[in-house]
Amino acid sequence: MTATRVLVVDDEAPIIELVRGYLEREGMEVIEAADGGVGLELIRERAPDVVVLDVMLPGIDGFEVLRRAREFSDAYVIMLTARAEEIDRIVGLSVGADDYLVKPFSPRELVARVKTLLRRPRVARREGDGGVVDRGDLVIDTRRRLVKVDGAPIALTTIEFDLLLALADEPGIVLGRQRLLDRVWGVDFVGDDHVVDVHLGNLRRKLRDDAVAPRFVETVRGVGYRLREGKPR
Repeated sequence: MTATRVLVVDDEAPIIELVRGYLEREGMEVIEAADGGVGLELIRERAPDVVVLDVMLPGIDGFEVLRRAREFSDAYVIMLTARAEEIDRIVGLSVGADDYLVKPFSPRELVARVKTLLRRPRVARREGDGGVVDRGDLVIDTRRRLVKVDGAPIALTTIEFDLLLALADEPGIVLGRQRLLDRVWGVDFVGDDHVVDVHLGNLRRKLRDDAVAPRFVETVRGVGYRLREGKPR
């Protein structure tokens, strides 16, 4: 089996070395970055399973690293912050973080959090024959996990695809955040439910969908989201 790969992004070398020691003792592969720019490059190039990401970084801060990374990566992200203010926690989770720890933290606690995330089913597997959802302007090939809009292929992350598929399974039906969390992140997800909004926002941009006058994903204020029913080809 391939070892779990963890990227630690922090500008404090002692923290990186401490975390590295504990994670490697658990059989995990650890890579590191001391600033946000390098961290973002490593997320793209090395595709880590988990990212331990400090908020306060030289260059690009942790929130911006996470925002950009969520365009292409489904890695679990644990944010580290030296400030315990609620705003840091809310902002961090609202751009797609899975968990957070406040410095100083116990490395054993960090290892426990990493293991908890890895036990969480990241993707809800679709049951059935793996057919094609075809509404003409939007085609979802569930078996090959491909999406086309107006005939052009669209590159989606795993989470974006599964969110779209969850909505496509029940076209016209409004699905709340909790329903989508259960379907895509798993029923044991304990993070902020606004991660749904973040990933749906990214999905809409890739589908070239207008949130004000949507072709595909419609927001029902205070309730949730639904895939607008289109005419089959």
